[in-house]
Amino acid sequence: MTDRVAEGAWTPSELELERRLHRRRASRRSVLVALVSTVLFTVAAGWLVVGSPNWDAVQQSFFNLEIAADSFPRILEGLWLNLRVLFFATIAVAIVATLLAVMRSLRGPVWFPLRALATGYTDLFRGLPVLIVLYLVGFGIPGLDTTVRIPVAVLGTIAITLCYSAYVAEVLRAGMEAVHPSQRIAARSLGLGHGETLRIVVIPQALRKVVPALMNDFVSMQKDVGLISVLGAVDAVRSAQIVSQTTYNFTPYVVAGLMFVALSFPMIRLTDYVSARMAKREQIGGTV
Repeated sequence: MTDRVAEGAWTPSELELERRLHRRRASRRSVLVALVSTVLFTVAAGWLVVGSPNWDAVQQSFFNLEIAADSFPRILEGLWLNLRVLFFATIAVAIVATLLAVMRSLRGPVWFPLRALATGYTDLFRGLPVLIVLYLVGFGIPGLDTTVRIPVAVLGTIAITLCYSAYVAEVLRAGMEAVHPSQRIAARSLGLGHGETLRIVVIPQALRKVVPALMNDFVSMQKDVGLISVLGAVDAVRSAQIVSQTTYNFTPYVVAGLMFVALSFPMIRLTDYVSARMAKREQIGGTV
């Protein structure tokens, strides 16, 4: 029996083997061309930059290794504040954005005030720049009661939450509306209420559809937490500014920028991976 199965096992034809060989050769050729073009581009760009007349002055002002090493610990300490703000803002954004998306999905005229409130909120804070919201929150809320001192990090977290809740709410609402209406009808026919339908059926499917967009919003929020420095918070950006003013050099800003890049790079790559995986899964069985 085993011999029969072995004899009847599928083996690729000579034509299929030639196709596979051709694809491997084309792949190696593409990698080689990409490598050569990258090296040539890097050499040309480096020659243009290094060969410029004022390169020595720019290098001293922006890429001073000694100042970078001295400022690194202080900027890293400030980055810890950015991470704390990012952590709490992410949790708050997830909660507020979900509530806003649910409010905008409510049906019936009785829920019109909630829908109007959610719509006005998203329209307002999607239109306001994050920097202006930081100023309004950072200097407006403390002005309401001068006897209570609110930490700057808390005010910055509130401002970031207000802005990004509007963006994320619209992403979630788009995902919820992309779920086919038959899913809601089927859930209601099984006896599930509106809240249970959203929680068990609609929202899980909506999240799978908008995961790449949500991850991109998170990457953007990682960068914007650096704006809390305008309120006086001693974060990575503010620490770089202090060191820059004492050394009369811009290298600390480069160090802070590289830290933010290192912070967001894993999420950027993860976003690309998830997007590619979802696109590949959706194309399974297609003819393209």
